[in-house]
Amino acid sequence: MASDDAPAAITLATHDDGAFVELRLRRPPRNVLDGAALDTLAALAADLAGPAHAAARAILLTADGPSFSVGASVPEHARAHAAAMLGRFHRAIRALVACDLPIVAAVRGHCLGGGLELALCATRIVAHPDAQLGQPEILLGALAPVASVLLPRLVGQARAEALLVSGARVDAAAAHALGLVAAIADEPEAAAAAWIRANLAPLSARSLRLATRAARRALVRDLDTLLPELERLYAEELSPTHDAEEGVRAFLEKRAPRWEHR
Repeated sequence: MASDDAPAAITLATHDDGAFVELRLRRPPRNVLDGAALDTLAALAADLAGPAHAAARAILLTADGPSFSVGASVPEHARAHAAAMLGRFHRAIRALVACDLPIVAAVRGHCLGGGLELALCATRIVAHPDAQLGQPEILLGALAPVASVLLPRLVGQARAEALLVSGARVDAAAAHALGLVAAIADEPEAAAAAWIRANLAPLSARSLRLATRAARRALVRDLDTLLPELERLYAEELSPTHDAEEGVRAFLEKRAPRWEHR
């Protein structure tokens, strides 16, 4: 359990007199999205939907350290914890999408697993040239529910499937070619903030929220419908298998998994 004086997993800051807010992952170097981080994200997203941030026109999503995020806590993928972990993660993702603010994510280093799923909520992803993006859950004998919903919308079904079922990583240039990344910049945080200032800050905050809500209507419907189904698939069909537990155990023991295909 974290102590009272432990640094916050995620912080919120306002910029340009409230024109946009920055959600920053603050657990470098890996910025693991454990349960505490996910609960913080859900609470901050709910706050952004309230009157205190009525003038905000966007969210800038950033991270401390060399990597954006390596994703959810691997031990929390184990059978005993997976259902609770997925529930917390999906609540955070849905709260972020439901706050009706465009999101611009600035990623560098590793943006993997749940880290990429978080970035997939963004209207626009700006990546450092050395960034590595991917959904490696299959390498643990697992699957990626949020990415299974969001990735095909962004890059198409066949390309999304190839990434999801292989666990392959792509660099920023390949991600840009796929349509996964909108821009590449040596200083992605500055480039993302500049894009917000140029394209969103001059707009009406109220109109922008409503336009974002309209644009996301089908996305919200899909998340509300499909994520519960994928949670059940994970909890009831994947987690009880030998190989799902073996994948987590092998990762923690730093060895190759020994699949039994059951």
